Parts: sequence; structure tokens; C-alpha cells
Amino acid sequence: MPQITVDYSAELDDTFDRPGFADALHPLIAEKVTTKTAACKTRFRRVEETVVADAPGGDALVHVDISLLPGRTPEIKAGLTESVLELLAGHIRQAAGLTLHLSVEARDLDPSYRKI
Repeated sequence: MPQITVDYSAELDDTFDRPGFADALHPLIAEKVTTKTAACKTRFRRVEETVVADAPGGDALVHVDISLLPGRTPEIKAGLTESVLELLAGHIRQAAGLTLHLSVEARDLDPSYRKI
């Protein structure tokens, strides 16, 4: 915990500093939700095809999903997502011809969550 999943458009392979983002993300999350940096686990999933609304093309997206153990208030989660969104924007270089769509969600893990 936290479990972090980052889905990103394949077009961003060369412009998204994924290792740098994760390195900066973990201490940010640890501070915002009072956990240890060592507890953060991030996986990146490259998405080959994305469609945004009725755009003809040239759009790319990144969505960060942060799953936390229950107990954080909606205000803490909202502050976390705002901070992560700002951090994310700083780790993607604007690619010519691409419109970026960035989003972040923080949610509670299901009570069935277990780990070893």
C-alpha cells in the first residue's frame, strides 16, 4: 500500500519521464497520506490505443490511479490528487501535435485487499 497504476498513451513513450515521476511521486504520497515511501508500489501500463471523445487523433492521455488503505478523508484524497496532477504535468514534455489529457484518482482499497 499504496498501489499506484499509471496508464499512459503509447505516443508518450519518449516524452514521459516515468522513472523520474515515480521517484518524485513516492515521497509525495508518503507525506500526503502519512505512510512510508518504501510502501509505495507503482506500475506503468502502456496503452496502445486511446480515444478521447470525438477527437480525430493527436490526443494522448495519462491516468494515475492511487489505491489506499481506507481511512483518509475526502479532503486528504483531493489534496493528494491535486499535488500528483501538478507533479505529473512536470514529467511530460509536450509533444508536437499532441493534446494531453491528464487525470488522477485516489480511492480506497477493497476490504479484501491482502499482501505478503
